[in-house]
Amino acid sequence: MGKTRSTAATCRRNFAATATSCIFPNTQFTNPESLPSLQESFAEFSKAYPQYIETHQVDQIREQEYYHLSLSHHTCLDYIGIGLFSYFQLQKHDSRKQIVSSSHHSPPPNSHFPFFSVSYKTGNLKTQLLHGGQESEIESAIKKRIMSFLNISENDYCMVFTANRTSAFKLVAESYPFHSSQKLLTVYDYESEAIETMINCSQKKGAKVMSAEFSWPRLRIHSPKLRKMIMRKRKKKKKRGLFVFPLHSRVTGARYPYLWMSIAQENDWHILIDACALGPKDMDSFGLSLIRPDFLICSFYKIFGENPSGFGCLFVKKSTVPLLEDSTTTGMISLVPAKKLFWFLDESSGTDAELEQMSKCVLEEDKLDSSNSFSGPMSSPKTCSEKLEQGETSESQTAVKTGKQKASETSENETAGTAAEHEVSESPASKSQTIAARLKEPETSEIVELVKPAKVIQQETAKPRKNGTMEVECRGLDQVDLLGLTQISNRARCLINWLVNALMKLKHPNTEEIPVIRIYGPKIKFDRGPALAFNVFDWKGEKVEAPLVQKLADRSNISLSYGFLHQISFSGKYEEEKAKVLERRTCGVKGTLTNKSKERANVGITVVTVALGFLANFEDAYMLWAFIAQFLDADFVEKAKWRYTALNQKTVEV
Repeated sequence: MGKTRSTAATCRRNFAATATSCIFPNTQFTNPESLPSLQESFAEFSKAYPQYIETHQVDQIREQEYYHLSLSHHTCLDYIGIGLFSYFQLQKHDSRKQIVSSSHHSPPPNSHFPFFSVSYKTGNLKTQLLHGGQESEIESAIKKRIMSFLNISENDYCMVFTANRTSAFKLVAESYPFHSSQKLLTVYDYESEAIETMINCSQKKGAKVMSAEFSWPRLRIHSPKLRKMIMRKRKKKKKRGLFVFPLHSRVTGARYPYLWMSIAQENDWHILIDACALGPKDMDSFGLSLIRPDFLICSFYKIFGENPSGFGCLFVKKSTVPLLEDSTTTGMISLVPAKKLFWFLDESSGTDAELEQMSKCVLEEDKLDSSNSFSGPMSSPKTCSEKLEQGETSESQTAVKTGKQKASETSENETAGTAAEHEVSESPASKSQTIAARLKEPETSEIVELVKPAKVIQQETAKPRKNGTMEVECRGLDQVDLLGLTQISNRARCLINWLVNALMKLKHPNTEEIPVIRIYGPKIKFDRGPALAFNVFDWKGEKVEAPLVQKLADRSNISLSYGFLHQISFSGKYEEEKAKVLERRTCGVKGTLTNKSKERANVGITVVTVALGFLANFEDAYMLWAFIAQFLDADFVEKAKWRYTALNQKTVEV
């Protein structure tokens, strides 16, 4: 064991030393024109990180399944989470949908409904977990696929789908027995809409809220304070409350020791693990059988770089379910096939009552269909329209999310922006011709499929199993499973550490070496996450506001996010720096927080955030570096503002 630890420590030190000594050694860049080219930078990068070349399989998947990133020349750095489907899968689905529309009702124009939509429902979380409820065939199939992907056993955990991450946290807060286990302890270095919602709901039920603090300047957990809060004496032998623990920060990329969960369990806390910022295969190394949390929350979006809508997942340990309180709440959803929604939108006038009834009809229809063979006929869409005419009521409420959205956060971009990427393409023109030829005409197999029953056409992402149940093809998850934990984590580690090193090499000219950026949280580090929080500063040392950086990046076809770091603790030697660093928000935290808690929550740092997903490549990191380097030009911001005004001015004819 001693030798193993020594070897691991040496490996980590060598990795950090390589990033420092081999990437632009003894070099500072003071002019955006002085940056080496993409090809030169990649050559140096490959020498420093030879293991990156071994991840070429990711580039192949990106070129074949997510070619829209190259065609649009878009650098997506605002996606946090895991995608279910691939862009190629969506295009294949849409091409079939267009063929079907010639003989059926046409879907709404410019709509992107990748394989399912969500139906909102009101109910009792505890009852739902204990007894379940009506599930569409596609919902049951996706649930099994996700539990398999996360290595979570149906024998140990129950699961419900939620509208998003915030809804999952709200459901837990409304059902958790805070009257007997009165404390809520959270560990977040950034403002989170989901956590703020949970805190407000918990305090209304009488919970005592506590938050971990993070030591300046590296924003590590303030261990003595957190240990004291976890181990406070209690009067009676009962559960202390709920300990909410993210495995790492989705803003700064800081990873937190799992030891905190063990300490909390030993001191009789219920554990909620926030796995929404996990890497695609991080659950493979989590050790769920050892930790066994009471609650686990994660989220999935539909398609990377295209459709960030999706859902959240709430897992509850079966032995914990009986402890929950009965509470009628909102936030749970059902998954319904998108094709059926198209039919009903065509059949009805679109009133709220009709849409609510539609959800119920879809679930009932799928329940009937599940008893038949996969290729059996599907009920006519008129069945539910007839029920609507009869005036039947429904408790469910359907909401349809359409179109391409800018920010993601099923994943719910609560950092006021979100987390994504872009790719290297040697010959975009030739690739475009190839893709155009591929998509120009539907393949013969797709046309032949039209003679199959409507059920098969409507569920082209599903395939029958031997036992007759549906299996949904989630190519996004399949690709992650194919790549594996080692390949994904090695690639992300190389890219994020190169980016950190490259950004720190940017220095303003003719000054006392004022850096262009300041990074918050871990810098070059072997086990840091692929997220990064920083701010940009001009040659006077004044901060460029994060929303402005986001807008300027957007005009360069780069998607960034911004968030708010808080709960920062300054020791004595950094006390003078406190006043210079912290800022007070104009719109404060809402809710029932105490004055002291509100004061601490409203003081922090607004930061730019980026995240490198598993599809990120070197060009994504380089494009961001080249964009930030433009701030070396003292007039860059003013030039950008002038250019924007000039391009958007109105033409007046005289």
